[in-house]
Amino acid sequence: MNFITLTTDFGTKDHFVGAVKGAIYSELPEAKIVDITHEISPFNITETAYILKHSYKSFPTGTIHIIGVDSELSEDNKHIALELDDHYFVCPDNGIISMIANEIKPKRIVEINIHDRVESSFPVLDVFVQVACFIARGGNLTVIGKEINSFKKIREIQPIVNNTQNQLIGGIVYIDNYGNVITNISKKMFLDIGRGRDFRVVAKKHTFSKIFTKYNEIASNSSYENHQYDGHKLAIFNAAGFLEIAIYRSNLGSVGGASSLLGLQYRDTITVEFIDTPEQDYTKI
Repeated sequence: MNFITLTTDFGTKDHFVGAVKGAIYSELPEAKIVDITHEISPFNITETAYILKHSYKSFPTGTIHIIGVDSELSEDNKHIALELDDHYFVCPDNGIISMIANEIKPKRIVEINIHDRVESSFPVLDVFVQVACFIARGGNLTVIGKEINSFKKIREIQPIVNNTQNQLIGGIVYIDNYGNVITNISKKMFLDIGRGRDFRVVAKKHTFSKIFTKYNEIASNSSYENHQYDGHKLAIFNAAGFLEIAIYRSNLGSVGGASSLLGLQYRDTITVEFIDTPEQDYTKI
């Protein structure tokens, strides 16, 4: 039996998540349900895409991912199911897939058409669950939808490199549970543009001249106890390979996080300035 994952902005206070799980078990008592998260900021598809893009590949092939964010059916927000990278996604056609699959082409996409048999104001419960369970039983996508060739595309902010290749301008695309801010500047882009040059990372009034590979690296080779560095700011390439501004051992309830302490918010600009070293004048040697 395939895994079925749930990614929503429902939170856990209300009955919605429990109702969705109950409906899946009613259809498939042997189902294996995994919660990726239910704490997406309401209607935030960029946040949803970041989390799913960096989590779905950890699941076995054939896993079915239900996405319940901005999922209300409308003329501009159809419902789709697709096979992508040997996984299945059941979701609204609101642009989220274009951010997850910007480098991978789906094998098959269908526009779900069972709504005429289901009257619902809660499509994740009444429609997405049926579709996911149908797929889990080995059903063909074309039975529950009309095959289409494309999905809605939205373009998230992209890093910009200036003409002289000495400045890389990116933006904050996600703020995690620790208050750390993640940018859209990848390690690969940083290395390709930087070419080993010195640099400084500028985040509003804050600058960083070193990028760590581990959070506790900021306290290494020190005569102080690690906790003496609690609250120190640092830049790091995170596990997903993106530049992140963090607070060492951040705690939103006590120390605070990079977002709150440094005043950094979603879509704020982060700049990497590469420093060109003047060529040495060998005539003076």
